[in-house]
Amino acid sequence: MNKKLQRILRPHLGAYFIVMALFCAAALVLQQYILGAVEAVITMGLYLVYLAVARHRRRIMAEYLRSNNDMMHKASEGEVPFPVALVYLDEDEIVWYNKSFSKLTGVNEGLSNSRISELFPEFSTSWLISGKTECPDHLSYGGRRFRVKGSLLSRSEGHMAVIYLHDETELLALRDEYIRTRPMVCLVVVDNYDELTNNLPDAAISSLNAAINTKINEWADKFGGLLRKLERNRYLVLLEAKDLALITENKFSLLETIRAVTNPAGIAATVSIGIGKDGKDFRENYDFAALSIEMSLSRGGDQAVVKDRYDFSFFGGRFKTTERRTKVKSRVMASSLSELIGQSGHVYVMGHRFADLDALGAAVGICCLCRKKGKRVSIVMDTEKNAAHSLLTLLQAMPEYDNVFISGQDALLSADAKSLLIVVDTNRPDQVEFKPLLDTIRRVVVIDHHRRAADYIEQPVLNLHEPYASSASELVAELLQYSVEASDIHDIEAAALLSGIALDTKNFSVRTSSRSFEAAAFLRRMGADTVTVKKLFQNDLPTTVARYKIIQQARLYRGKIAIAPLDYTATRTIAAQAADELLNISGIETSFVLYPQEDQTIISARSIGEANVQVILEPLGGGGNAATAGAQVKDKNVAVTLDELLKSIDRFFEQLDVDPENN
Repeated sequence: MNKKLQRILRPHLGAYFIVMALFCAAALVLQQYILGAVEAVITMGLYLVYLAVARHRRRIMAEYLRSNNDMMHKASEGEVPFPVALVYLDEDEIVWYNKSFSKLTGVNEGLSNSRISELFPEFSTSWLISGKTECPDHLSYGGRRFRVKGSLLSRSEGHMAVIYLHDETELLALRDEYIRTRPMVCLVVVDNYDELTNNLPDAAISSLNAAINTKINEWADKFGGLLRKLERNRYLVLLEAKDLALITENKFSLLETIRAVTNPAGIAATVSIGIGKDGKDFRENYDFAALSIEMSLSRGGDQAVVKDRYDFSFFGGRFKTTERRTKVKSRVMASSLSELIGQSGHVYVMGHRFADLDALGAAVGICCLCRKKGKRVSIVMDTEKNAAHSLLTLLQAMPEYDNVFISGQDALLSADAKSLLIVVDTNRPDQVEFKPLLDTIRRVVVIDHHRRAADYIEQPVLNLHEPYASSASELVAELLQYSVEASDIHDIEAAALLSGIALDTKNFSVRTSSRSFEAAAFLRRMGADTVTVKKLFQNDLPTTVARYKIIQQARLYRGKIAIAPLDYTATRTIAAQAADELLNISGIETSFVLYPQEDQTIISARSIGEANVQVILEPLGGGGNAATAGAQVKDKNVAVTLDELLKSIDRFFEQLDVDPENN
């Protein structure tokens, strides 16, 4: 056996025997003959045992080396084309290696005292000790990439292992190129094409189409995309996966450049971009892109959405969108909803947790429609924990609403196959009043005005989702215009719907369109009393004092943003009212109120400026719309949540390329 290998494997006990011999000599010098004799016998016995053990160790290693001699010889002579090394793990020392290993690393041939950690500083051998036969990570060395495999040879006498380096540089480069060149399907839709071309002569429409085509062509050409126009306002672009990083880096520049195209009335074009990737084939990627377009349009358009096999990613959507709704859709939806209700046995109406005036008002409107169709209806709502106690009290006094309000558990027990669930004022399954009921009832209708989140209620039988509407009550009021007569609506029901609109529009000051005033006018004709609505918003003196206490703690950020972080628990109603009240202060365009509640932090946000609070709160798990949003950040205190909120605000304005202090 090689002498150096013997030295590495042999226990170094010579010094110990010399010391023991000195003790024996000292005993003899001191005339302790019996003690000296005993020590001499013990020393000799231990030395004989040592020789026997060392001989046994050498025999075992010799047998192992003989059994592997052919492999070692072939490896040394180059018959094994990949680098091989024998490593003593306990000492981090390379015991033996072949010519391929020497050529790769530059160490001298033969045995070496080189350490594996010196050759490969980022390489760890812990996987060998744990019993694995392959390193979980690739080894990069000399511009090459290796897959490292190995096996542990001995445990009882120290950890010795043989490792093999397989050069996979070309294979990995081919894999990376395959990943980079995987196809993506992109759909581009001109959001407001009808508004752009409305009442225009053919020559103007042709000129407008040419300008839009040019902008989209220029954008696709930047990335070598293959462009095909599918419809008058719909385009298909085929791209490669590597292009997505550049597209994202350019912040989907088409969203901005397309705004340069305007019609004679000065209306700027806007587009929605949907990208599907990581599908198993082109068809699945196209389906992902179609879902992305649907998601973008349901969130207000003028943004890009990327859908892979697992999730959605959102880009853009920083600007507030204009109204794009038609009364034709409202009539069709009213007819379809009436038909669904007529085919159902029991109708359940459910809003979001901690229901407000908008959620309850919309639910009351649905109750009116069900009464018109002669169907039994129940409102699933927590009558204790809600933000609409004043309206709830008025409704419970009406005979038509006896036993209408039930708990989620009671609804779950009475639901059957013919039941219909109508979800109002939310599109997220985790925010509904009672999620098990949503999971149980097969037929679900969604009526909502919030921008769609990634975790939306999937595959409803009817989906009236209008992010341009001011409130869910406004949407329900439009449905009632085509479904019931004036005599079918009670004055309190009309007031309930009007209060929902007034709540989300801040008394018709934000997110208000002509349709909002039309719905309000309809409800006024149906008997809604504005004084009754005003009383629904009244607060007692302690609540008012608590609201102004929150306002006192607000601090300015970036010049026009008021943030009030609280160190005590407040009610959602007071926090929301404080956020609204902050916008009445001159110079403040956006407000955030944060407060702790059990193991989470609640955020209430409002905006009347360019800040889109829904986009700001979305990274924190929130939702809503551009002017009104909220979030529930679980397992984080107010201080941590505030830090995340500030970072999200900064990211929003960085992507918007706007400094609010200079506006």
